[in-house]
Amino acid sequence: QVQLVESGGGLVQAGGSLRLSCAASGSIFSINAMGWYRQAPGKQRDLVATITNGGSTNYADSVKGRFTISRDNAKNTMYLQMNSLKPEDTAVYYCYSNTLRGPTSYRYWGQGTQVTVSS
Repeated sequence: QVQLVESGGGLVQAGGSLRLSCAASGSIFSINAMGWYRQAPGKQRDLVATITNGGSTNYADSVKGRFTISRDNAKNTMYLQMNSLKPEDTAVYYCYSNTLRGPTSYRYWGQGTQVTVSS
């Protein structure tokens, strides 16, 4: 299994920045993709950003140009740099990993970290 531990959430003013971290441990050699979801109160959990082992990234339209996903393979840690934060970004952010076992990819989740952006 893969264990994911998140950190870096908190309270920030609109226009400010936060950097979320997601440290992976366990069966990390089979991870083929990682990313971030977020869930605001009363809303569904939405995909924010993804990154593959090859470094390809994708972003939700709502965060393009403001958020950057990256990965430090030496530290087994993924990051989400969030700039120009808006109150609409307020949510619990969850990191995930996709771990390949045979032909099947399994999803593992971090515990979630609260991001609150004040107006």
